[in-house]
Amino acid sequence: MIWMSLHFSNWRCISVNTKIDRYHIDIGGISVEVVRKDIKNLHISVHPPNGRVQVSAPLYFDDETIRMAVISRLGWIRRKQAGFTKQDRESRREFVTGESHYFAGRRYRLDVVEQDCPPKVWLPNNTKIALRVRPGSDRDTREAVLYRWYRQHLRGQMPSLLEKWEPKLGVSVNEVRIRKMKTLWGSCNVEAKRIWLNLELAKKPESCLVYILVHEMVHLLERSHNERFRELMDSFLPHWRMYRDALNRTPLPHEDWG
Repeated sequence: MIWMSLHFSNWRCISVNTKIDRYHIDIGGISVEVVRKDIKNLHISVHPPNGRVQVSAPLYFDDETIRMAVISRLGWIRRKQAGFTKQDRESRREFVTGESHYFAGRRYRLDVVEQDCPPKVWLPNNTKIALRVRPGSDRDTREAVLYRWYRQHLRGQMPSLLEKWEPKLGVSVNEVRIRKMKTLWGSCNVEAKRIWLNLELAKKPESCLVYILVHEMVHLLERSHNERFRELMDSFLPHWRMYRDALNRTPLPHEDWG
């Protein structure tokens, strides 16, 4: 028998105004950040790049309930942490000619063209991404131009994807927004019927984008990642586990994790 240790760190932050109680515990040698707040269900998440574990729990959950929930998922937590350890990571990109960049699941060689005209990105062939910028543009400007193109690409895919999947699921999405996110591929505001997608999905195969979009749309039918949620995913997207695993094998984007 392996005993699980539980002890509190030397700090605990409680916000009275927002009713949030935040502290750390150690369970089985894993440091777990606990955030108790005004929610209905307990959620366990493992975050890149190093497998940080966070538990979001309702305010009325006691420490023993949280502890037992984490212990029941220790195998899953350790597998997720091991996956982050093995997963390839992109190095910091300087957005110069010759660098490798990804788009729609394929790797391309960047070709930077300096011209005194409006910035533009296009695919001249199957191996290059052309990035036109004004002379003297710095790294951040070149990055912004390329990521604006990524965003336009994702936005352009949304109408046809929603037209296909809304009637299949029997749901209506009010809005899809796109932003860079460090720890999530997507999220869903059920009340507003608003879905957020990670801008990095523009680099991934279309099947990965479909998986994340359908995943978030299914949350309009079932909020939790429970058995019903998995049954719905199996019904609407039978190969979703394969798409999820493919997404998890793709390189993690470079981030300043602080």
